[in-house]
Amino acid sequence: MENQLPRRAVVAGIAAGAMVVGFDPVTRLWVAEAAAADPSHPAPPNPIPRLDGDLLTDPTTRDRAAEDFGHLVHRVPVAVLRPGSVDDVVKMIRYCRRHRLPVAARGQGHSAFGQAQADRGLVIDMTPLSQIRIRGDVAVAGAGARWSRVVRAALPHGLTPPVLTDYIELSVGGTLSVGGVGGATHRHGMQVDNVLELEVVTGAGERTTCSPSRNPDLFRAVLAGLGQCAIITRATLRLTPAPATVRRYQLPYPSVTALTADQRKVVRDKRFAYVEGQILATENGGGWAFILEAVAFFDGKTPPDDRALLAGLDHLPGNEQIDDLPYFDFLNRLAGTVELLKANGEWARPHPWWNGFLPDRATDAFATATLNKLTPADIGASGLILLYPFARARLRRPLLRVPDDDLIFLLAILRTASPGAKSAREMVAANRRLYDRARAVGGYQYPASAIPVTRADWRAHYGPLWPGFVAAKRRYDPAGILAPGQKIFT
Repeated sequence: MENQLPRRAVVAGIAAGAMVVGFDPVTRLWVAEAAAADPSHPAPPNPIPRLDGDLLTDPTTRDRAAEDFGHLVHRVPVAVLRPGSVDDVVKMIRYCRRHRLPVAARGQGHSAFGQAQADRGLVIDMTPLSQIRIRGDVAVAGAGARWSRVVRAALPHGLTPPVLTDYIELSVGGTLSVGGVGGATHRHGMQVDNVLELEVVTGAGERTTCSPSRNPDLFRAVLAGLGQCAIITRATLRLTPAPATVRRYQLPYPSVTALTADQRKVVRDKRFAYVEGQILATENGGGWAFILEAVAFFDGKTPPDDRALLAGLDHLPGNEQIDDLPYFDFLNRLAGTVELLKANGEWARPHPWWNGFLPDRATDAFATATLNKLTPADIGASGLILLYPFARARLRRPLLRVPDDDLIFLLAILRTASPGAKSAREMVAANRRLYDRARAVGGYQYPASAIPVTRADWRAHYGPLWPGFVAAKRRYDPAGILAPGQKIFT
């Protein structure tokens, strides 16, 4: 495999107990302790700073960092840092800046297209930075903490993050770098809209704090900034009162337009705490089933008024599914499905996911035309489609690019290259065609997707914000080493 360390360095530096002590800028390789002591070595090593954690160069660790949930892109780093402190992140970013080594932060590795990879660079495994403190009505969480742990820490205080992604085993730093969309976005915005303060390490190796009132330009450049200007190391998050129980309504519809009509209604009148929508292939594979999923919170004693909540909705009568769940069980509802997918091998297959934001005015026509062309082979056995709206007025972070309509729909085609489905390559190509169609009607990609894009595409994506984003990149990451996997500036 290309980009691997010489075998002597791996054996000397890992298996034989010696240490990797420096980096040779000529060969672009790490230098082991034994080689550094050899007078014939062509260049003296550049000493690695003393670290609280570990700098790992063994092939297994590096190959693991070249994988992600998408299983589509494989870029092998020369080393992986498991930081023992934020100081380790500072030291190694400064070291990598000096030697022009690209750096990528990695949380749970749930990216779909190599976004958290660093070809011949350094991957920082953020999972050790996972401390969580609840302080009044806020949570202070390390970037490597999973959202499930944030919830578990907050619930004993009667609190919860207001917005959570459907899968809560993602890292805090990971979703805040992208946006963090969920079923409560129509009420509370994205996860990035509920951040009060950040601690970050810039591409210049400066550890600093930013917020709406302290270094606000950096704050704006980091949230939904795809890791381009700084690595998030800690976030202070707004919390809201947590319910004891949720009542979940799963309502079937005969068509996508019937589904979106009622979604618009319930989002605008805010009758539910949570609103999403699912589109599933029918059992015979001959069509699609349309489901509105909505939730009302309650104290576990006095149930919601079903008649009032369902009043005026035009779903198929007699086929509703209504159930009550403890709040955490609802948030963690995908856990069983994920375990099943891992057991049957689907989790390890390629996932060419497509996520886009569509303007309300174009959603019905776009979704209808897309579904008319899709078949079960286009999404795979465990694939599914999400479609749901939220209000643009709830979104306040400029780098999260969305259409100008008052109401925006997320369309997510969560493909899996299952046996019998189309190939991953075909699915990625289909994603690009869909991306072009979405842009033509005023849509944007949600950058947690497997879509091949160019720098020109990114320039068009950011539009009038592009010059400011370029300036922020130059200011905070002057060597251009951060987050190369996004391919925005490279």
